[in-house]
Amino acid sequence: MPEIMARIRMPAEWERQARCWLAWPDRAPLWGDGLSAARDAYAAVARAIAAFEPVTMIADPASVAEASVKCGKGIEIMPLPIDDSWIRDNGPSFVVDGAGRVSGIDWGWNAWGRMYDDFRQDAAVAGAMLAGMGMRGTRVPMILEGGSIVGDGAGTVLTTEECLLNPSRNPDMDRDSIADALGRYLGTEKLIWLGRGLVDDDTDGHVDNVACFVGPGRVVALTTRDRDDANFDRLADNLARLKAATDAKGRSLDVLEIEQPAPRYLDGRRMPLSYINFCVVNGAVIVPQFDDPKDRQALSVIGDAFSGREIIPMLTTDICRGGGGIHCITLQQPAGPVLPAEDEETVR
Repeated sequence: MPEIMARIRMPAEWERQARCWLAWPDRAPLWGDGLSAARDAYAAVARAIAAFEPVTMIADPASVAEASVKCGKGIEIMPLPIDDSWIRDNGPSFVVDGAGRVSGIDWGWNAWGRMYDDFRQDAAVAGAMLAGMGMRGTRVPMILEGGSIVGDGAGTVLTTEECLLNPSRNPDMDRDSIADALGRYLGTEKLIWLGRGLVDDDTDGHVDNVACFVGPGRVVALTTRDRDDANFDRLADNLARLKAATDAKGRSLDVLEIEQPAPRYLDGRRMPLSYINFCVVNGAVIVPQFDDPKDRQALSVIGDAFSGREIIPMLTTDICRGGGGIHCITLQQPAGPVLPAEDEETVR
C-alpha cells in the first residue's frame, strides 16, 4: 500500500489552516446577468478570509486582471484555465499523514454527473494546484466532489445517499466499496449515510448544505418546522439518522438544529439557501445570511458552536444564484509541511 494511504486522515475544518483557495466566476451561461454580482461576492468572501489567513484565488488567464483588481492587495491570484468556480468540489481533498505532512487526493471529476459537458479544464485543476505547490498527489479514478463529504478529523465522515449512490457518479460502486475507498484515501473509519440534500440542488444533494461537524461528536443540521415545505421530509429524515448515529469513537452525536431560511426561487427552481454552508478559517467563521428572520438564530447557534472565533455574517444570495454557497466556493488547505511531489502516486 502506498505510503500516502497509510496512517492518513482528512483534518477537520476547524484545525489550523495554511491557506484558503477560491476560483473566480467566469461561466457566463451559469450566472447570466448575475455574473458581475457573483464576482463581487466572491471577492468579498476572499477579502474576509484574508484577514485571518492567506488566500489564493484561481482565475482563468483572461480574467486575472479583473480578479486582481476586485480582490485587492494581499490576495494571491493563480492563473489557471478553468471552466467553473466551485473549488470545493473539483479541488483536491487534503490529507495529512502520521508525521503531519500534507498531500492531496485528486479525485475524478465529471461536473456533478455531467451537468455540463465542457469540464475538461476543471478536471485538471486539482492536479495543477498540487503541482504548483510541489505537493504530492494521489490520482484516484473514483468520481467524488468535496462538498459531498464532511468529516470530523478523527475518522467520521457524513455524506448522502442521493449523491454518492447516484448512478451518474460511480455506477459500479455500492455502499461498501465507497466506504472502503474513503477509508483508503481519507482515513475514514465510520461513514454516516444521510438520505437526501435540498430540493432542486444541482449537486444531487451535497451534504454540506444539510449537515456538518462543528466539533468532536457535535453536528449542526438544517431543519424546518413547516410540514408543507418541500424540504421537510428530507431534513426530518436526516435529523433522525444523525440522532441515531454514533461516530468512529462510538459516541452518540450532539445535534444542533438550525432552521432553514424562507424559500426563494430563480427561473422556477428553488435556490439552495443554507446556513450550514459556512466557511471555517483560522480564528473566524464566515456565515451565510439571506436577509431573513432566521439569520439571527443561525449566527447564534454557529457562534456558540465555535466559541472563541469571530463570527462574520455575509449576504450570500448572489452566490446561491449559481447553485452553491460560501463553503462551496472555498477550500481550506491544512497547515503542515508539504509531502514532496516526486512521490506522486496513481491508483488504478
